[in-house]
Amino acid sequence: MLILGIDTSGHTASAAICSEERVLAQASVATKQTHSQIILPMCREIMTRANVTFDDIDGIAAAKGPGSYTGLRIGIAAAKGICFAKGCKAAGISTLEALAYNFKGLRENAVICAVMHARQELVYNANFMIENGSVIRECGDRIIPAKQAAEEISGLGERVYVTGDYSGELLKLLSGDEKNVFAAPPLLGIPLASSLCYAAMDKGFSSPEELNADYLQITKAEKDLEGK
Repeated sequence: MLILGIDTSGHTASAAICSEERVLAQASVATKQTHSQIILPMCREIMTRANVTFDDIDGIAAAKGPGSYTGLRIGIAAAKGICFAKGCKAAGISTLEALAYNFKGLRENAVICAVMHARQELVYNANFMIENGSVIRECGDRIIPAKQAAEEISGLGERVYVTGDYSGELLKLLSGDEKNVFAAPPLLGIPLASSLCYAAMDKGFSSPEELNADYLQITKAEKDLEGK
């Protein structure tokens, strides 16, 4: 099985080609260009390097959110377009869960606190447990005050890794006495398309028609409609 992963949920765009056994090719870039300018050329580049074509792809895994409204729409539209054109399956994967999958395979059991900035003092958050190399969700994706997320991990006895674009700010909210809480290394603190692929392999694929964004908060257009 060959899976193409597409992540355009944040500042970093990422694409990967993965089989069950290994990552054949992966690229990630933090850029000020829009993801619409980058993601399809990036997909073509990694597929050329991996010596595969779109006809070889069995499924596409795309980040479904939370994250940038525009970024998510670009990635999901690209994934759907390829799926409909080539007749392959799709999987929408939580951006937070993909961050936790960066740590799949840890030898030690640990809690993964995935945290992304939402707005002001609010964060997107979900916590996961790594047990025997598997990723187990501890709570649903949510939008909560950053202080709440910090308080929850400060009381845990297990080793905790904080990952995501708000991890540095979250660690500053801790008392400093938590010897079991660690920041993810830079490579594991950003969304990786390969993690989307392996999460999708675990969770399964469905029709691309079922692939939709999960923003966790209403969009500006919806806010404008409510204000009328």
